[in-house]
Amino acid sequence: MTHLTEVERYRYAERLLAQRDPLGALQMLDPLLDTHAGDHGVQLLAARAYYHSAQLGRAREALTALLDRDPTDHYVRFLLGRTLERSSRHEEALPHLRLAAAMNHDPEYADSVARVERKLAA
Repeated sequence: MTHLTEVERYRYAERLLAQRDPLGALQMLDPLLDTHAGDHGVQLLAARAYYHSAQLGRAREALTALLDRDPTDHYVRFLLGRTLERSSRHEEALPHLRLAAAMNHDPEYADSVARVERKLAA
Protein backbone atom coordinates (compact mmCIF):
# COMPACT_ATOMS: atom_id res chain seq x y z
CA MET A 1 0.00 0.00 0.00
CA THR A 2 2.93 2.30 -0.57
CA HIS A 3 1.00 4.05 -3.35
CA LEU A 4 -1.43 5.65 -0.91
CA THR A 5 -1.32 9.39 -0.37
CA GLU A 6 -0.82 10.62 3.17
CA VAL A 7 -4.49 11.49 3.51
CA GLU A 8 -5.55 8.07 2.21
CA ARG A 9 -3.12 6.41 4.59
CA TYR A 10 -4.54 8.39 7.53
CA ARG A 11 -8.16 7.60 6.58
CA TYR A 12 -7.31 3.92 6.14
CA ALA A 13 -5.70 3.90 9.60
CA GLU A 14 -8.91 5.43 11.01
CA ARG A 15 -10.96 2.67 9.40
CA LEU A 16 -8.64 -0.04 10.69
CA LEU A 17 -8.92 1.33 14.22
CA ALA A 18 -12.71 1.46 13.90
CA GLN A 19 -12.59 -2.20 12.78
CA ARG A 20 -10.62 -3.06 15.93
CA ASP A 21 -7.29 -3.48 14.19
CA PRO A 22 -5.04 -1.08 16.12
CA LEU A 23 -1.83 -2.78 14.99
CA GLY A 24 -2.87 -2.41 11.36
CA ALA A 25 -3.69 1.23 12.04
CA LEU A 26 -0.24 1.78 13.51
CA GLN A 27 1.34 0.12 10.51
CA MET A 28 -0.53 2.55 8.23
CA LEU A 29 0.44 5.50 10.42
CA ASP A 30 4.10 4.58 10.76
CA PRO A 31 5.36 6.68 7.82
CA LEU A 32 3.25 9.64 8.97
CA LEU A 33 4.50 9.62 12.55
CA ASP A 34 7.91 10.98 11.55
CA THR A 35 6.87 13.35 8.78
CA HIS A 36 3.93 14.76 10.77
CA ALA A 37 5.23 14.58 14.32
CA GLY A 38 3.55 17.87 15.20
CA ASP A 39 0.17 17.04 13.69
CA HIS A 40 -2.45 16.66 16.42
CA GLY A 41 -4.67 14.31 14.40
CA VAL A 42 -1.90 11.91 13.46
CA GLN A 43 -0.55 11.82 17.01
CA LEU A 44 -3.99 11.34 18.55
CA LEU A 45 -4.86 8.52 16.17
CA ALA A 46 -1.56 6.84 17.02
CA ALA A 47 -2.20 7.30 20.75
CA ARG A 48 -5.64 5.71 20.38
CA ALA A 49 -4.12 2.80 18.47
CA TYR A 50 -1.44 2.37 21.15
CA TYR A 51 -4.15 2.37 23.82
CA HIS A 52 -6.30 -0.18 22.01
CA SER A 53 -3.32 -2.45 21.36
CA ALA A 54 -2.35 -2.31 25.06
CA GLN A 55 0.88 -0.42 24.36
CA LEU A 56 0.10 1.69 27.38
CA GLY A 57 3.57 3.20 27.83
CA ARG A 58 3.56 4.49 24.27
CA ALA A 59 -0.01 5.72 24.64
CA ARG A 60 0.92 7.59 27.82
CA GLU A 61 3.93 9.22 26.14
CA ALA A 62 1.92 10.30 23.09
CA LEU A 63 -0.99 11.61 25.16
CA THR A 64 1.29 13.49 27.55
CA ALA A 65 2.97 15.19 24.57
CA LEU A 66 -0.45 16.13 23.18
CA LEU A 67 -1.52 17.57 26.54
CA ASP A 68 1.68 19.57 26.76
CA ARG A 69 0.65 21.26 23.49
CA ASP A 70 -3.03 21.67 24.42
CA PRO A 71 -3.97 21.13 28.08
CA THR A 72 -7.61 22.03 27.29
CA ASP A 73 -8.27 18.95 25.14
CA HIS A 74 -10.75 17.04 27.28
CA TYR A 75 -10.65 13.88 25.15
CA VAL A 76 -6.86 13.62 25.29
CA ARG A 77 -7.03 14.16 29.06
CA PHE A 78 -9.74 11.48 29.35
CA LEU A 79 -7.76 8.98 27.28
CA LEU A 80 -4.65 9.66 29.35
CA GLY A 81 -6.69 9.00 32.49
CA ARG A 82 -8.01 5.74 31.03
CA THR A 83 -4.49 4.75 30.00
CA LEU A 84 -3.22 5.35 33.52
CA GLU A 85 -6.19 3.45 34.93
CA ARG A 86 -5.45 0.45 32.68
CA SER A 87 -1.87 0.63 33.95
CA SER A 88 -3.19 0.38 37.54
CA ARG A 89 -1.98 3.92 38.23
CA HIS A 90 -5.31 4.99 39.71
CA GLU A 91 -4.05 7.89 41.81
CA GLU A 92 -2.43 9.42 38.71
CA ALA A 93 -5.49 8.71 36.56
CA LEU A 94 -8.08 10.32 38.81
CA PRO A 95 -7.10 14.01 38.39
CA HIS A 96 -7.10 13.65 34.59
CA LEU A 97 -10.45 11.91 34.60
CA ARG A 98 -11.99 14.48 36.97
CA LEU A 99 -10.74 17.37 34.87
CA ALA A 100 -12.02 15.76 31.66
CA ALA A 101 -15.41 15.23 33.31
CA ALA A 102 -15.49 18.86 34.44
CA MET A 103 -14.60 20.05 30.94
CA ASN A 104 -17.14 17.88 29.14
CA HIS A 105 -20.25 16.29 30.60
CA ASP A 106 -19.89 13.01 28.72
CA PRO A 107 -21.44 10.20 30.81
CA GLU A 108 -18.48 7.95 30.00
CA TYR A 109 -16.18 10.48 31.64
CA ALA A 110 -18.29 10.55 34.80
CA ASP A 111 -18.48 6.76 34.86
CA SER A 112 -14.69 6.54 34.67
CA VAL A 113 -14.29 8.97 37.57
CA ALA A 114 -16.68 6.92 39.70
CA ARG A 115 -14.97 3.65 38.78
CA VAL A 116 -11.50 4.92 39.71
CA GLU A 117 -12.79 6.50 42.92
CA ARG A 118 -14.27 3.11 43.89
CA LYS A 119 -10.97 1.37 43.17
CA LEU A 120 -9.10 3.86 45.31
CA ALA A 121 -11.61 3.57 48.17
CA ALA A 122 -11.39 -0.22 48.25
